[in-house]
Amino acid sequence: MVSTAGFGTYGVWRGAAALDADFARGVERLGFGTLWVGGSPGGDLGIVEELLDATERIVVATGIVNIWKDDARSIARSARRIEERHPGRFVLGIGSGHREATPHRVRPLAALTAYLDVLDAEGVGRDRRLLAALGDRTLTLAAERSLGAHPYLTVPAHTRHARGVLDAARPGALLAPELKVVISDDQEHARAVARRYLRRYFSLENYVGALRRFGVGEAAFADGGSDELIDLVAANPTAGAAVAGLRAHLDAGADHVAAQALGDDPLGALEQLAEALTLTR
Repeated sequence: MVSTAGFGTYGVWRGAAALDADFARGVERLGFGTLWVGGSPGGDLGIVEELLDATERIVVATGIVNIWKDDARSIARSARRIEERHPGRFVLGIGSGHREATPHRVRPLAALTAYLDVLDAEGVGRDRRLLAALGDRTLTLAAERSLGAHPYLTVPAHTRHARGVLDAARPGALLAPELKVVISDDQEHARAVARRYLRRYFSLENYVGALRRFGVGEAAFADGGSDELIDLVAANPTAGAAVAGLRAHLDAGADHVAAQALGDDPLGALEQLAEALTLTR
């Protein structure tokens, strides 16, 4: 079992396709508590097992498995296999993805509930899973049926609101948002890196809608995102700015924040971030 405290205060988020054993060992060496496997990893969760095999203590969590991509029973079998091999170090994060990418995505809340019912029946209980969540109903479900919520591409105002929703459903539920960081000698270069990465996400209505609901105006999305928006969701260009961005979510009520380092040298950026956070001391 992984407790909410077991995640540590700071983690690292990276797409499954860009992860390997060396990266995982580097993240553990730097003192981060959790490595988040993004991009809906394959149903056998082989990459999760590879990362756990390569490390000794770090928690590995999926951020997230798409419920429309792999059925709950096959995912449960993979989760049980990994738990048996690495007890207490794996958390299964699931989510309903995006309407634009999944045409058959209908009634996502009901689908998530049904998926959780199967996980219960298959022995992957509440203390071994969490949910991607942006809206209030999904946040409530996350609190009631899992360790908590893992929101992606949000702002501190959303974190503050989410804390209240989670606590109303179940005080103490985990809130673990993600924040992109870009460390560079040149802020304009850092912003350009972030804009290239965010282009696809700014075409997805669930993310854009959540940002609008929490203070981002329509004009801010023009031309790849205003400087103010980019700086808010992809803290840059210094390690100090990244630390401030992470701590803004903690101050708003997050228990844990996952840093996603963008750019050509993510481990180098994470090393600077770990030093600024004093994780390596």
